[in-house]
Amino acid sequence: MKSKKKLIRITTVPVSLEKLLENQLHFMKSYYQITAISSDRNYLERVGLLQDIPVYHVEMTRQITPIRDLKAVWQLYNYFKKEKPFIVHTHTPKAGTVGMLAAKLAGVPNRLHTIAGLPLLETTGNKRKLLNFVEKVTYNCATKIYPNSFGLKDIIMQENFCNPSKLKVLGNGSTNGIDTSIFNAEKYSLIERNTLKEKLEILHDDFVFIFVGRLVSAKGINELIDAFKQLNDYFPSTKLLLIGSLETVLDPLLPETLKEIELNKSIVRAGYQNDVRPFLAVSNALVFPSYREGFPNVVMQAGAMGLPSIVSNINGCNEIITENHNGIIIPVKNVVAIIKAMTKLVENKVFYNELKQNSRKRIVENYEQRVVWQALLQEYKSLEKNV
Repeated sequence: MKSKKKLIRITTVPVSLEKLLENQLHFMKSYYQITAISSDRNYLERVGLLQDIPVYHVEMTRQITPIRDLKAVWQLYNYFKKEKPFIVHTHTPKAGTVGMLAAKLAGVPNRLHTIAGLPLLETTGNKRKLLNFVEKVTYNCATKIYPNSFGLKDIIMQENFCNPSKLKVLGNGSTNGIDTSIFNAEKYSLIERNTLKEKLEILHDDFVFIFVGRLVSAKGINELIDAFKQLNDYFPSTKLLLIGSLETVLDPLLPETLKEIELNKSIVRAGYQNDVRPFLAVSNALVFPSYREGFPNVVMQAGAMGLPSIVSNINGCNEIITENHNGIIIPVKNVVAIIKAMTKLVENKVFYNELKQNSRKRIVENYEQRVVWQALLQEYKSLEKNV
């Protein structure tokens, strides 16, 4: 029997292995001898057990830390020289830089990097120049770059980060797709929904807007809270449900935003949730006014659960959402636009129901998880033909 080739997947932090690539690594185990690499040893080992795959710990940070980054490159280089993988595939910016550099130095034949967003787009001055340089180093070391949206591919070409021949979007976009059998509102009974609503102090007639993601400025939270405060004055029977961890070091929220979240009884902060489905099941619409994304899972998840979405006009979001079909697309950093979109969904029941009716269908037809996995598997298999 032909032995499986070695595949190494790397992310900066293990939550990306667990959530961004949920179950994908276990699927690839049937075809490749797979190892996952990330930081935070304890968390990483838990992910390894969940996915039933071996893991290897390398400490990495999301900040700019040159000495620690060089240590990570050295550790990865030695590991690759010993293991001789056929493919090294990285995700997230820091893992991409150190992983691709180490893989090139170690002579790994297939060095793949997936782009799921470009944090540097919100940066200026010398820091932007540095990040542009680092991005070009990453792309130069890779043999193939996979933007997870067509808009992201266009941005990479505009920024001239690499030769366009290196770029490819798999399928219709997305890193992992959506398992629509799991993300299905029909799995939650009326009793289960009402129980959760009661726990969250959401009334039966409340129109619930939900945000899922890190509570940071770049996700548009400052604008969202400002908009909801004004909306809620006119429509007291609206609620805003915030699902996600509050980050206070990188990209913190404005003090007035934090105060409003704390004091406004119509804003329900439920913190980070391992399973967001019950919270989507008790909501009416997603609001996702992010400044930048790759191909946001939460917009697909919400759609699969039958929720229309209000999203900013950025790559990924404006590919999943078709204006006035399964959601509303608004300008970035625009409080008035958020208010208008939210108001339209609350006031116009016919319009809302039309969007709702189209939401799940759009995801099922375009972003089913198994289809995304097969597209990546075929890409891997095509590399074997080139040997």
